[in-house]
Amino acid sequence: MTGSPRRREAPGERYVVIGATGQLGSDLVRTFDQPGELVALSTRDVDILDSARTRSMLETLRPTCVINTAAYNLVDRAEDDERSAFALNAEAVGTLAAICQAAGARLVHFSTDYVFDGAKRTPYLETDSPQPVSVYGESKLAGERLALERCERSVIFRVCGLFGLAGSLGKGKGNFVETMLRLAREGRPLRVVSDQVLCPSYTLDLARKVWKVLPKVAHPVYHLTNAGQVSWYEFARRALELAGVTADLTPVTAAEYGARARRPAYSVLAHAHLAALGEDDLRPWDAALPAYVAERSSSR
Repeated sequence: MTGSPRRREAPGERYVVIGATGQLGSDLVRTFDQPGELVALSTRDVDILDSARTRSMLETLRPTCVINTAAYNLVDRAEDDERSAFALNAEAVGTLAAICQAAGARLVHFSTDYVFDGAKRTPYLETDSPQPVSVYGESKLAGERLALERCERSVIFRVCGLFGLAGSLGKGKGNFVETMLRLAREGRPLRVVSDQVLCPSYTLDLARKVWKVLPKVAHPVYHLTNAGQVSWYEFARRALELAGVTADLTPVTAAEYGARARRPAYSVLAHAHLAALGEDDLRPWDAALPAYVAERSSSR
């Protein structure tokens, strides 16, 4: 497995993180501070598309909490590969939920701001009705529903625009910041959408908050992002500036950019359920981004 269990005092609780080498998964592992132990599983250790092997492994490990960060997140490709998106984002999540329910374990699953259509111009509440506009968003919403239907102790965290250290170290698919920096250093002109507004989030901040929320969770769905809002264009501009990279950067509309999949024009997430727990204190994205840029620089 990815690593030996990390132990704390008060044995009995066992957390299994699936997707432990990804951006969010690796930060959940390195910030783990709960009583009990954590078992980190990479996608090489367990492929949740293989339901029989997943069931066997989890029955052997006997976790009290399964944290799933595995996902199909190729938003544009999903438009032409609906089967793969739903297999990983929905069907496999439903299987995990059923396994957790049978074991009396909690399932923690991560969803996305893309379950919303972007028609609002104020931050989306956890109680707002989802209305995805892409196959990816539909698959993630289906996963949410299966998790909640099949495991009574499921908790969903909706996240947005993730950037984290694993993405900067060449692991997995990278992230938006790394893509911008790489293309700029290659001298490529950058056309970035300026009419889609979101709340990009540092996975280190989110991971720390997950561990604070889980012991006192009171709702089935939480919105979990850094604070504030920004367009993709302004986010790219600030990232390039912080990294000291010069680029030929041009703002374009979503229509001009012409991505295969539709994205919500506005997908900022409100944190009402975090606030109810006294945990709505995540720093703004424009404070988190410099911390990320500094961390990625010191890790190379």
